[in-house]
Amino acid sequence: MIEFPPKFNEQYKNNYFTLITKLQQKGILKEILDSYLYWDKLKYKFISKDYNQEELWFTIKFHRLLYSKSISFGNHDFTYFITDYMQQALHQFDLHIGGTLSSNIGIAETDKTKYVINSIMEEAISSSQMEGAVTTRKKAREMIQDRKKPKNKSEQMIMNNFITMKHIVQNKNEEITPEKILYIHQLISYKTLDNQQDVGKFRSSNDVHVINNINGEIVHTPPAKGELENLINDLCNFFNSSPKNFVHPIIKGCIIHFMMGYIHPFTDGNGRTARALFYWYMLRNGYWLTEYLSISKIIKDTKVQYEKAYLYTEFDRNDLGYFITYHIKTMQKAYEALKKYINQKQKEVFQAAKFMKIPNVNDRMAQILKIVNDDSDRILSVKEIESRFNISNFTARSDLRILVNLGFLSIIQVNKKKQSFIKSQNFDKVLKAYDI
Repeated sequence: MIEFPPKFNEQYKNNYFTLITKLQQKGILKEILDSYLYWDKLKYKFISKDYNQEELWFTIKFHRLLYSKSISFGNHDFTYFITDYMQQALHQFDLHIGGTLSSNIGIAETDKTKYVINSIMEEAISSSQMEGAVTTRKKAREMIQDRKKPKNKSEQMIMNNFITMKHIVQNKNEEITPEKILYIHQLISYKTLDNQQDVGKFRSSNDVHVINNINGEIVHTPPAKGELENLINDLCNFFNSSPKNFVHPIIKGCIIHFMMGYIHPFTDGNGRTARALFYWYMLRNGYWLTEYLSISKIIKDTKVQYEKAYLYTEFDRNDLGYFITYHIKTMQKAYEALKKYINQKQKEVFQAAKFMKIPNVNDRMAQILKIVNDDSDRILSVKEIESRFNISNFTARSDLRILVNLGFLSIIQVNKKKQSFIKSQNFDKVLKAYDI
């Protein structure tokens, strides 16, 4: 439930410069602006006897509008104010996740494919869980790695998202069109909508709303169906071209993400499509490390703030600054999570290095040995090894067979064709023989 801000009071306008000066002298103006708080938070945080809270709200709001940038889609006008926080964060993103030089995050060339596959899986799982997919991360990862056929709607949503993310990575340099947006929706919503005729089609009704699931209240009514064609065309033009006035690419990506949710062109699957287009835009504009970031995992953990960022924007005269600020914070968290993940994986690779002392064992086999060494109950399949290391079926089978022949793995015959692999009963004994 979002509280509407107080109505404009003419007397506050005359005090604008006086209060702005006081806030600067107190050294809190930058903090107030950078936090980009809505009325329901601002009124509680910066309390002083020098002003009342309504006066502070109007002064900050007026300051944002005074220095804001404007943008339009169809007949809908939006503004946003660029804060020091945004500029500093954008600078860091330009240094670390964009450009053509290698990032200092420490991804080895040989590990890039492995990390990309992991991030795509994480993004697929989290984005689907946000939209109601009910399954554990472990089961979802096993389904994708083993290429199992989805058994229910939740698993289908996750598999759809995984396929969609792979499609985007493969076509990241292409321009977007209304037809390609429809195809993204088709990939994302396959076999998951109540009415399968809505898959890959823009809505033909105005009876589509964003509902508060707690009390059933309508919190957003998207533009009418008659506006969709112009709005989608404007969004595609915004995606593909450079505007007359420079807009930082990451800011543009955030706006594209917001506008897909705001336009709400589909009966369902709008959020997943919006996040997919954000990834597409970022990759197309050279932010290659985005391919490794799981933005939706962070959004899922902060879903209330994500939803409020949409509502704050709409409740405050379409001020996009709330959504942009939230999105940039999310990207920062995703980047930090990626660094932590890679650091952990590099430690695991280092720990697996001891197994490479064994004759005829390559780096992949060493990592397989570490997996079963750490988890004695682990059951491996050829498809999992294929997916994990992005190798062919022949290579995966060859690696596993060698480990069987060396005495580290045992074969379980699942059926006439399928085999699984488990830790051998002689694993420790064989390992000891190699003085490891």
